[in-house]
Amino acid sequence: MSEHMNEYEYAKKRYLDIGVDTDKAIEKLGKTSISINCWQGDDVEGFLFKENELTGGIQTTGNYPGKARNIEELRQDIDMALKCIPGTHRLNLHSIYADTDKKIDLDEIDTEHYVGWIQWAKERNMGLDFNPTCFSHKMADSGFTVSSVDKSVRDFWIEHCVRSRKIGEYFGKQLGTPCVTNFWFPDGYKDIPIDREAPRRRMKESLDAIFSEKIDKKYNLDAFESKVFGIGAESYTVASHEFVMGYCVKNDKMVCLDAGHFHPTEVISDKIPSVLMFTDELLLHVSRPVRWDSDHVVIFDDELKQIAHSLVRGGLINRTHIGLDFFDASINRVAAWVIGTRNMIKALLYAYLEPTEKLKEIENSFDYTSRLAYLEELKTFPFEAVWNHYCEINGVAQGLDWLDMVKKYEREILIKR
Repeated sequence: MSEHMNEYEYAKKRYLDIGVDTDKAIEKLGKTSISINCWQGDDVEGFLFKENELTGGIQTTGNYPGKARNIEELRQDIDMALKCIPGTHRLNLHSIYADTDKKIDLDEIDTEHYVGWIQWAKERNMGLDFNPTCFSHKMADSGFTVSSVDKSVRDFWIEHCVRSRKIGEYFGKQLGTPCVTNFWFPDGYKDIPIDREAPRRRMKESLDAIFSEKIDKKYNLDAFESKVFGIGAESYTVASHEFVMGYCVKNDKMVCLDAGHFHPTEVISDKIPSVLMFTDELLLHVSRPVRWDSDHVVIFDDELKQIAHSLVRGGLINRTHIGLDFFDASINRVAAWVIGTRNMIKALLYAYLEPTEKLKEIENSFDYTSRLAYLEELKTFPFEAVWNHYCEINGVAQGLDWLDMVKKYEREILIKR
């Protein structure tokens, strides 16, 4: 028996003492997939319009060597990251990552431009998710897309979004797992607007046109994402949380809660059970804001744990799609994927290792003293041993061993780009 197995047997006994079966927790964890954001690998540039600058409030900082310059390099980097991440997961694509040599615009994308991704995903037993790219394009230079006063601009983006849904449907049919197609629009004003209603009316009409075709949910799931503000849209965003929430509830769409899209003192962990009171399913974009929507790499902090707790304690995990949304160009991009994804998985395991039903009984009996005592004592339970065991049975590196693999990959591959 290995050293880690000895540690695991000890941890298993400790958790069993408080009524937690670690084997069952691991089994539950293994059924959860994280949608890994492809855009971490090349700083959200994509490969359709390499000459375009990032707009729409999207910014990356840093110039760490080794950025993927084409789809082949991006896939190679993702494969390296997957070797260090336990479990079977998904890949989240933006439309600008089309696999084609043809010069096409966003209102011309079609299923044929993503066949390469389908083959790649099939070989890895992965699902794919999708996003229309409504930023970093000349048709978004005014700061508005589907809510623009210019009908030709609205029509361009409506067509792009309609095609994006069909691509999502195609992914779902080809891969046998529903594609989550998420819609986010940067529309807004830098300074205080006169008319706050008309842009939202135009956006609603555009959304109605985008979603007019019914697509079977076993193939494609529509999600709509809000934001409190963006760089260049500090005073007003059309797709506010209230607008998005209202539209989704009324039209049977998924709300997307992005951890960085709210006021700096707001957290999404408390919003999860509220939203799922009124919608069937939910999409999360797990990120880490630092004073603004800065999309830092996800760390194992209190809010990440609370997000996981909200999902597990409420039995909401099966109604929630978990995606990552960060992009850090100041560190090794492969390492960023590994750190962020492993931390999301760790947080879920941490939540599964809590005696939830017992704590609910304590809470409902008004024994808040015991509730606090349990929660504090759990912080020093041998969680690491269970995590290492999960990595071991999934055949991935434990502890910091993965970092040696990524550093070697950097020396041999990334640094030569």
